[in-house]
Amino acid sequence: MRPYETMIVFDATVDAQSIQVSLDKALDTIRNHEGTPGAIDRWGKRPLAYEIRKRKEGYYVVVGFAGTPATVDELDRILGLADEVLRFKIQRLPENRPAAKRVTAQA
Repeated sequence: MRPYETMIVFDATVDAQSIQVSLDKALDTIRNHEGTPGAIDRWGKRPLAYEIRKRKEGYYVVVGFAGTPATVDELDRILGLADEVLRFKIQRLPENRPAAKRVTAQA
């Protein structure tokens, strides 16, 4: 499984309960498609860099997870269909690589 991170920008005019339901649906999608949800970082309401659907403010949530490409495809589909999601971005994170072993000269 590969490490991923997704940033989801929800419509700030939607109530907190709808945002939580949509976030739970995304987490269930990750679990149901061979993924493992990780840290969830709620940034809260912040101004958008530019207007999206005539909105100037969004509710930001960053979710880390591990999964397969099929997990990412299904999450992309679910988030794209959600009305309360203004924008989202799924990014593959670099995998942790073990430190290189030191080569010693033999006499």
